[in-house]
Amino acid sequence: MQKQTGSYLGTEIDERWWKRYGQGGFFARGSGEYWFDEDALCFLRYLTKRPLRIPYAAISRIETGTFHAGKWILGHPIVKIFWQSDGHLLSSGIAVPGRDEGAERFIQTLRTHLHENGVTA
Repeated sequence: MQKQTGSYLGTEIDERWWKRYGQGGFFARGSGEYWFDEDALCFLRYLTKRPLRIPYAAISRIETGTFHAGKWILGHPIVKIFWQSDGHLLSSGIAVPGRDEGAERFIQTLRTHLHENGVTA
């Protein structure tokens, strides 16, 4: 799939900004590239080798906001992806270029992949 630039802002546990998820490399924040593969949203931070993967089947909802996991980026929209893993509700934040239009494009593409995989979020 085609890769796009973005920033991974962290993953919260149970909607608490001070509780950050650290399994599978999700703790470290950073800029990098994201893409949509057959069964997951992938994000590869620069200077790392293994991408973060959020399976479509685990995603329960998508929201936007301006604050996530203790980060605020000058009022730019942050896409918050809510998903289940390890018995917790997780929320991963991703900021993409293009302000509102970029975030809306990201959400629409993600929803298309969710729909193709039989997931409603």
